[in-house]
Amino acid sequence: MHWNTVRPIAAIAGYAALCCLAIGPDCASAAELLKARLAQNLGPISGLAIVAKSKGIFEKNGLDIAVSNFTSGKQCLDTVAGGGADIATTAEAPVTASAMANQPIAFVAGMEYSDLKTVVAAKAGIKTKADLRGKRIAFTAGTGSEVYTATLLKSAGLTPKDVTLVNLRPQEMLPALAAGSIDAFDTWEPHIANAKKALGEAIAELDTTGTYSETFNIVVMRPYLDANPAVVEKFIAALIDAEVWMKAHPDEAITVVADAVGMKRDELAPIWADYVYRVRLDDRLIEILKTHSAWRLESGNHPPGAAMPDFSKVVVTEPLKKVAPERVTLSWK
Repeated sequence: MHWNTVRPIAAIAGYAALCCLAIGPDCASAAELLKARLAQNLGPISGLAIVAKSKGIFEKNGLDIAVSNFTSGKQCLDTVAGGGADIATTAEAPVTASAMANQPIAFVAGMEYSDLKTVVAAKAGIKTKADLRGKRIAFTAGTGSEVYTATLLKSAGLTPKDVTLVNLRPQEMLPALAAGSIDAFDTWEPHIANAKKALGEAIAELDTTGTYSETFNIVVMRPYLDANPAVVEKFIAALIDAEVWMKAHPDEAITVVADAVGMKRDELAPIWADYVYRVRLDDRLIEILKTHSAWRLESGNHPPGAAMPDFSKVVVTEPLKKVAPERVTLSWK
């Protein structure tokens, strides 16, 4: 090779070395970042992961995270189970389905929960839960909305036979209520806020506080966890850092999440407090998983021969315990 060719290459290499010395350890560590693929439900429920990616928190924790966005947690967990990603953000419904199918999943942390809600047409005369008798109620089959609806009816002393249940997607519920084809609908934010904004005094929110909370969680496959414990621990640590940052910068956090999910900031801000972001493993998570599993068993929405899962074998506490042991408060651990 001619010297004129060698010299520019050597100069580039020397310049790169000088850059690393000038910048500091970040340049050297860039090549040492652990890579992982995240299948993410692109919504405010994934706020911690969104912030960790947007604010460079994954990189600060030694990770290079490639994100693929989906519209449901089921798609995320299916992608991970199929080998198309390593880490899933998902609600409890896909978790219980996978557990009952004996898939080797590892539930390593909860990261968010929020109450499902009921909106009613003002003209329907529904003031209390008991007033739902004889009404047409929309829900979304196979999701937390269906479990919430069943739990709500039971708490009101009603059964599905006492009402007319209408299976709709969340985005179909507002037009149906406006058209008068249903009297109420059960779903999650931001669909509740959108209905209030669109219909104003023509609707009201029924007080169902504490009836059912939908969770959003981090799940991996057990073989992946066994082979990559450091990646999972660093991922959880990054989510905790994102949680701390979000609490310290709530206004900026709303902007970051709204921009990422394609919402207007002034639409997300009023419901921001409804999203409870906290990385943890606690008894409330287990109770929600059990409630959802019980619904599957009662409704027949489960694989043949399925039984209540032993969640002590599904929930894996070691990664979170290594990062922040005080966040593991399970009574059976």
